[in-house]
Amino acid sequence: MRNTARWAATLGLTAATLCAPLTGPALAAPAAAPASLYAPSALVLTMGHGESAATVNAARAVTLSCAPGPSGTHPAAAPACAELRAAGGDPAALAVPGGAVCTKRYDPVVVTVDGVWQGRRVAYEHVFANECVRNAAESSLFTF
Repeated sequence: MRNTARWAATLGLTAATLCAPLTGPALAAPAAAPASLYAPSALVLTMGHGESAATVNAARAVTLSCAPGPSGTHPAAAPACAELRAAGGDPAALAVPGGAVCTKRYDPVVVTVDGVWQGRRVAYEHVFANECVRNAAESSLFTF
């Protein structure tokens, strides 16, 4: 009988604990995720030989993150981030031909920029006439 009374008391306390209405801190609303001080800015840049990103295998690919500071595998991350900031995150504004003299040989090079710039989706593709023209663009964004 002693074991039965002890068992009944244990079972009653367990049931009371499990079935009791929740009160106090357990009902507190979950804390919202802290907002970042920086909007996400992370890009993947690729380069391949051909006329369209859909038909080209990437010969090179680099990453570029600009918040909170320049980082990634891009060889000129700091200047590329500064140029993107000045262009409002628009890679098309940076594909301006420079003053270099290049041959007119047509050997197309496709550059893509995909990712997020300050929380906004970026999907950009540009075909340069050849490697010289790509390197002559007045932006370090395309020098990888």
